[in-house]
Amino acid sequence: MGHSHDHNNHHDHGHHHAHGHHGHSHAPVSFGRAFAIGVALNSGFVLVEATYGVLAGSMALVADAGHNLSDVFGLLIAWSAAVFSARPPSARFTYGLKSSSILAALANASLLMVALGAITLETVRRLVDPQPIQTAPVMAVAAIGIVINTATALMFLRGRHHDINVRGAFVHMAGDAAVSAGVVAAAGVIALTHAWWIDPVVSLGIVALIGWGTWGLARDALHLSLLGVPPGICEATVRGFLGGQAGVAAVHDLHIWPMSTTETALTAHLVMPQGHPGDAFLHDLAHTLEHDYGIGHATLQIETAEHGHDCALVSETVV
Repeated sequence: MGHSHDHNNHHDHGHHHAHGHHGHSHAPVSFGRAFAIGVALNSGFVLVEATYGVLAGSMALVADAGHNLSDVFGLLIAWSAAVFSARPPSARFTYGLKSSSILAALANASLLMVALGAITLETVRRLVDPQPIQTAPVMAVAAIGIVINTATALMFLRGRHHDINVRGAFVHMAGDAAVSAGVVAAAGVIALTHAWWIDPVVSLGIVALIGWGTWGLARDALHLSLLGVPPGICEATVRGFLGGQAGVAAVHDLHIWPMSTTETALTAHLVMPQGHPGDAFLHDLAHTLEHDYGIGHATLQIETAEHGHDCALVSETVV
């Protein structure tokens, strides 16, 4: 893991590039099995839950089934993005289709927002006009939902800090388990009191809980899609690190952006008046950027002119 590929250091048009392609984490791909199991389990449960919701007269179960269905779509989107992200680069898509994972995270968050809107509408309607429900089947089916959603969430627990799509899947499933638990609790109280209004009130609370998690996911997905510096990387720290290298007089045209939800790229111009430091310097720099800063695709241009006067991109206001 301590070396870069020699053939990735080019000397064309006087620009010197260092690429560290080793050790990339393809977290989403390794979760393929988890996505498959999650989709299969939840698709089956949606059918059961919707059927029993209609039979028991419980809109809470029907709404929960709708929420579970949105999660199945969400899982399919995230899964397909993981597959697309693994595609090799081509002449048309020189980065491959890695950034599809960012689009998927955006789509996922949007889908959840729509589902929450639909559930909120139905809940408010039922708050205005409470309907009696058969509590026993509602409790039984929702209890199965807790088990299925908790089991699915646990499969995504491991990767939730490394990939926003895996985190999205985890938030979905943990949220679903909370929804099902709320439905069980509400049905239990309703069975004892016959206070039909309790069900929609609990439902609104759960919607607010999931909405909070969804907002965080949407915000992070939007940040990545606008090519913001990925979470966990400080631009000033990286700039200081590059500027502190022996022989580096100045750093300009520094850009750090996400290639996918798990991989980060960097480009920078380093002004080195003493001359080009050689390939070993570029190898070591690419290696350190990957292992210390999580930036696995670094391209560095060395400029030997004092203060980089010849470079049109020396100003930080120019991109």
